[in-house]
Amino acid sequence: MKYVIPVTCLILGLNVSITQATTKTTTEAAPETANDDSSVSQENAISVDLEAGKKLYKKTCKNCHGPTAKGMASFPKLADKETAYLIERLNQYRAGEKVGPNSALMSPQAAKLSDADISNISHYISSLGK
Repeated sequence: MKYVIPVTCLILGLNVSITQATTKTTTEAAPETANDDSSVSQENAISVDLEAGKKLYKKTCKNCHGPTAKGMASFPKLADKETAYLIERLNQYRAGEKVGPNSALMSPQAAKLSDADISNISHYISSLGK
């Protein structure tokens, strides 16, 4: 007997059910890898400009998150985050969603960013942790 219990993922704001998570880890292990590859190819369809991401980061983000995205004061470390996480979070801020104590500071910054800007900044920040 399967129980479907909706669980909200606070980090990404996604709805996931326990049966979906169980199914993916047990019966869909190989296709999940294929799905990861297709999402990578979709991401590659958007041209990523790390230099543009670096310039935007230095102009918009570094004063709070530090020159190498390792965080400062109450502003979190970003360099250890995955690109998809950063993109999702910036989209949430841009949409005006409250996702943490610094939302009031982040939303106006993210509101200025295009989809390409968000992709470039997120890829640049992720590259700092590697």
